Amino acid sequence: MSTGLRIRGLTARYHHGPVVLRDVDLDAPYGAITALLGPNGSGKSTLLKAIVGLVRAAGCVTLDGEDLVGLTAAERAVRVAYVPQRTLLAAPLLVHVVVAQGRFAHRKTFARLDEADETAVAAAMRDADIEHLACRPFTELSGGEAQRVLLARALATGANVLLLDEPTSSQDVRHALELHAVLRSLRDRGTAIIACLHDLSETRALADRAVMLKGGLVHAHGVTGEIVTNEHVRPVYGVEIVEGGGLGFRMVERDGGNER
Repeated sequence: MSTGLRIRGLTARYHHGPVVLRDVDLDAPYGAITALLGPNGSGKSTLLKAIVGLVRAAGCVTLDGEDLVGLTAAERAVRVAYVPQRTLLAAPLLVHVVVAQGRFAHRKTFARLDEADETAVAAAMRDADIEHLACRPFTELSGGEAQRVLLARALATGANVLLLDEPTSSQDVRHALELHAVLRSLRDRGTAIIACLHDLSETRALADRAVMLKGGLVHAHGVTGEIVTNEHVRPVYGVEIVEGGGLGFRMVERDGGNER
C-alpha cells in the first residue's frame, strides 16, 4: 500500500550532545508539498538529516510501511533524495558528472551510464535549468547555481520522496519561481516533497501542508492555510502576520533575450 513517508516518535541528537528533536510525528503523503517551518534552531534541518540517516535518531521512519532504517544506503537513495542547503563537495568535477552521481544506486560500481541513466540525467538537468552549466567545474559555480546542481543530482535518482533544505535561499527571484514550478510538477506526478522554508509568504504560495517546529517539538501541523496564521506564528516566531504587507511576483514570458 502506497502511503508515503511516515514518522513516529522521532528523537534526534548530534553525537552525545543535547536532544535536538523530541518525539516528532510527521506524515508526508505522495502528491503533496509539506513545508517544515520554525525559527532558527528549531530542528528543521536536523529532521531532514535524521530521515536519511545522517543524524543519530530513535523512532520509526517508514516509507509505504517499509522501515527505512533497515535499508542500505543504495536502497534508501533510490527511494528518498536529499538536497542540502550547502555541500562539502570540493572536487572540481564537471556539473554533468555531479548530476550523474544521482544514478549510482541504479548501477553496479564503476559501470558506465546506460541509456536510462543518461535520459534521467538529461531530464534532471533540464528541470533544474542547468544544461548550460554541464561542462563547468562545480567549484566555480555561484551559490545559487551550485544549489540547482544539487537539486538536479537529487532529481536524477528518480526517488519518490524529495527532501530540500531551504531550496530557494540562494536563488534570485526568477529561479525561485522556476523552482516552484518544478516542485509543483513533481508533486502533480505523485512525488512526496518535504522542504525546510523560512519565508512564510513562500510557504503559503507553494506548500500544501505545513509542520511548524518550536524548540525541537511539533507545535502545529496541517493544511498550510490553517498553520500559517497568527494563532501559530505569534507564539513560535514572536511576530504577527501583516496581510498584504509584502511584494508578490509572477513569471513573464521570454522572447529571445527579451522579456515581455
